[in-house]
Amino acid sequence: MAKDVLQEAMLWEKERNGVRCGLCEWRCFIPKDKRGFCRVRINKDNMLYTMNYGKLVAVEVDPVEKKPFFHFYPSSKALSIASAGCNFKCQFCCNPDFSQGVSETCPLEEIPGKRYTPEDIVKMAEKAGVKSIAYTYTEPTIFFEFAYKTAKLAKRSNIQNLFVTNGYMTEEAIKKIAKFLDGIVINVKASLDPEFYKKFMGVPDVQPIYDTLRQAKKQRIFLEVTNLIVPQVGDNVDLCRKLAEHINSSIDSNVPFHMLRFNPSHKLMELPPTPVETLERCATEARMAGMRHVYIGNVPGHEDENTYCYNCRELLVKRNGTQVEKINLVKDRCPNCGFKINILVD
Repeated sequence: MAKDVLQEAMLWEKERNGVRCGLCEWRCFIPKDKRGFCRVRINKDNMLYTMNYGKLVAVEVDPVEKKPFFHFYPSSKALSIASAGCNFKCQFCCNPDFSQGVSETCPLEEIPGKRYTPEDIVKMAEKAGVKSIAYTYTEPTIFFEFAYKTAKLAKRSNIQNLFVTNGYMTEEAIKKIAKFLDGIVINVKASLDPEFYKKFMGVPDVQPIYDTLRQAKKQRIFLEVTNLIVPQVGDNVDLCRKLAEHINSSIDSNVPFHMLRFNPSHKLMELPPTPVETLERCATEARMAGMRHVYIGNVPGHEDENTYCYNCRELLVKRNGTQVEKINLVKDRCPNCGFKINILVD
């Protein structure tokens, strides 16, 4: 494998007999000619390289609500991009061909995707007239170097940058990209149940995700949180309430909090979709815990897709799935009572 087709990785250091990656919380020690847990970062001659730089498996324009960002410029468009690979091994992954499609022995030339430069992506975003670039579909941490350079270039063109992440990145990674990152959706599963993460995702510790929530607030990145409620194995309402209480007390009660419906996928095809009643119970508990903007996702047409004024219950944003049907705001305030809403609008 020639070095000149590899991109040197960011956030790593040399150690005895190998290198240590500092990008995500696996903090992999990688011996010579071996790869990290993500399978796309490799040690060549005791230098760490990324194998998927600029190799994108998705480049498309989406409503920002699809991410889902509900309070970040509603009804705006985002250019969504993704590379192959992941730092989790979720049994319910909805994009397994992309996320789990790189083996430990996959040669560089067989890494999926079409090659782009950061300049290509920013030019495409400008041509499409989008508000933002979203690093999404797969975990953006695993194509961090490309995301970083693209985000830095996008800011010069007044284009916003959004991460949709599992939250398992290191504090160093967040700090590195923070000045170029405008918004972040942190996707949690089963209300951050540690046993669920171990059994169905292969993740030994959920504390780093709590740390990412805290760090996003500290860096003043616009934050939304999703919570995938998995029936039978990840639908504990008490844990949902405790997560909501944590966000309320340690982050902000105004953070949009989305209860997402699970649909059968990958290795969990035997499970049913999440009952709407379960999502509604979780949403009720989250509101009782003090969260002001609680949503139910993946249930098109549900009342809890809409944004209401916390103070007077005026309908502010009406949605149907990822489509915005009406925006009823005076800048970022309720037109009825004047209450200030945690929402970004033009």
